[in-house]
Amino acid sequence: MAAGGERGRTAMRAAAKTNGTIRARLLTLLTLLALLITAFGTAAQAAPSVTSTDTQAAYLAAQLRTDPVYVTDQLPREIPQSTAPDFAKVAQRTGVPTYVLVLPAQATTGVGLLDAVHDRLGKDGLYVLIDESTVTEAKAYGVKAPAADAATVAFYELPYDAGPLRSFERFTDAIAQGAEKAAARAESAREKYNAGDEPADLYIGPSDRENQSTLTGMAITGVPLLMLLLVPYVRRWWRRRPGAAPRKQDKQAKGKSKSSGRWILAVLALATALAITLTAPLVFDQTRSSASPPPRAIDLNARLDRVAKGLAEDPVYADPESPRVLDTAQLAQLHGRIEKFSSSKGGGPVFVVLVPQIYEDESQGDEEAFTAAVRDKLGGKDGVFIVAGPLDGYINVFNYGLALDTYSAFFDLPESISYGDSKADEADDHLLGERLDDLMVILDKTARTDEPTTPGDPYPATDPIAEDELRPLYYGEFWSGLFLGVLAALLFFGLAAAVLGIVRVLLRRRNPEPLPTAMLPQVSPAAPSLSYLRETATTEIRAMTTAFGTGETADARSLDRYEATMVLVDEASAAGGSGEDLDVLRPAALVVIIVLARATRAALADEDTTRCCGVNPLHGPAKSSRHVRVSTEGNRRRMLPLCDRCLNDTAPNDYPALLLTLPAPDDDSQRTPYYEDDLLSAAPEGYTKLGRKVRESALAH
Repeated sequence: MAAGGERGRTAMRAAAKTNGTIRARLLTLLTLLALLITAFGTAAQAAPSVTSTDTQAAYLAAQLRTDPVYVTDQLPREIPQSTAPDFAKVAQRTGVPTYVLVLPAQATTGVGLLDAVHDRLGKDGLYVLIDESTVTEAKAYGVKAPAADAATVAFYELPYDAGPLRSFERFTDAIAQGAEKAAARAESAREKYNAGDEPADLYIGPSDRENQSTLTGMAITGVPLLMLLLVPYVRRWWRRRPGAAPRKQDKQAKGKSKSSGRWILAVLALATALAITLTAPLVFDQTRSSASPPPRAIDLNARLDRVAKGLAEDPVYADPESPRVLDTAQLAQLHGRIEKFSSSKGGGPVFVVLVPQIYEDESQGDEEAFTAAVRDKLGGKDGVFIVAGPLDGYINVFNYGLALDTYSAFFDLPESISYGDSKADEADDHLLGERLDDLMVILDKTARTDEPTTPGDPYPATDPIAEDELRPLYYGEFWSGLFLGVLAALLFFGLAAAVLGIVRVLLRRRNPEPLPTAMLPQVSPAAPSLSYLRETATTEIRAMTTAFGTGETADARSLDRYEATMVLVDEASAAGGSGEDLDVLRPAALVVIIVLARATRAALADEDTTRCCGVNPLHGPAKSSRHVRVSTEGNRRRMLPLCDRCLNDTAPNDYPALLLTLPAPDDDSQRTPYYEDDLLSAAPEGYTKLGRKVRESALAH
């Protein structure tokens, strides 16, 4: 009995030990299971951030597995997909396996994208990331290539508008040079850039082309017109400058020279205008405002076709090139809400598009234009289209054909849904899952209407094919430039005339000419020859201009007489002569110059003279008036002012012999009384009326 009890107790202890071992093992198993569940839950909570990068990298790696160069379809205005062969050709210059990703800049901001793509692809080589403008990142895995230095060279050696393809070319050139040369080149480029020596832009914009057109128009009219105005003026100024010697030239040769000179100048001006017209397009030879090539139709439709195909299979389409912003649970919840709304009374289809909206895309970043194009690809399906940007987090909603009061509901969406708040800005996923859920709540509560509504036609985007083409040079502002050129030429001519006038004054002050009193004629013949009148007029002009000086001390009388004299002098210059070459003037004009020049000097000397001798204006100032005979035939008399000689030393019958007669321009033997000339007839009436007559005659001609 004792033995049996002992054996029973031993068996019970053994059974208890066995049961304890089983319980211990079961407890351990349960503990491990709990730890696994906890770890799985923690991993599940952290899954969105890891999966977002991994999903994007997995998609890009799959594309590179097919082709080592991948060009996005989201930048057709800047980098059409059709340029992929160009990037592939340039990539061969590196000499190592090269994998190229051309993506929107915002889609490449994630840290470690190239690392993730390399891990997914599992191939060594040179990995290059390119955005809309330049090479943004490059890494070498298992190969020797100065990736960082080459990227620095591409960034600092080229201007911003060089374009991504040219940037990649510069990058591969640096890679091919080797590590040492690439490092030196990168350091030199960085130093120049930091010193302010930035590379000049390669392209111009529409406003620059307008400026070029304006400048061309101004040059075509302004330069030739300035030649026609300034060349003769400067030539006359040079001949009339103080101290210049008078020119003597044969009359026939002089006429030919003047005529040929005018024709030569006119031909040169016309040739200049023609030369500017022909050479301006060679100087301003830009035809495009950007390095981007014109996209083809297939480039502009590639993304739209991709999105439409995805929506035809699933009402929620997430762009695989962009970081993932909705996890599995959020996608399932969004699908459930879409299904609920679609089956509700007055509801309908809902399409959610998680695709970036970028200025360089086919719709020029216009969500409404993008939505309308996608809807057309879907055969014009009605429904609510929600466009959410995975890169910026913006949400836009458009209703096509559903009987919903979306005007008030969608236009008054809270900004926390449309644009997000500060928390959404800080989150990598922009909290799009929560905001889309809130949007679906608003959509469920939107009032139903009797008639369907649509947003109407979207605002048209610019033509992506022609938007970078510059207008022709001879277009638009060119025509206004022609008029501005005339104004500019006149303004420049006025400034040049003012400067030359100042120079003339300075020359007179520095080199004053002595008054040539010894050269002044002491006798005034009654029948002067044409050569006598020319020489005397030239001498009197010199004496007058020397005495007049700067005109600072001149009174109104001397100034009026001086200006009237210069009217005739300028008339000679305009006719092809110069201030001291008066051959072009007729005898009466020469006499007027002599009379007014002497009257100017008399006024400067403060002599009280108002009229000249009526018998012969060359006698000088008049003292008094008297009736005198002016012809040997008959007894005809005229009241004339007389000089001191004619008043006191002349017999009544001698006046006809002293009367001034003028020679014909071509024959000195033919004489006519001076008062029969319209211009000189005002001489007996005084210097003031004579000067007025000169101005009236100049205006008439």
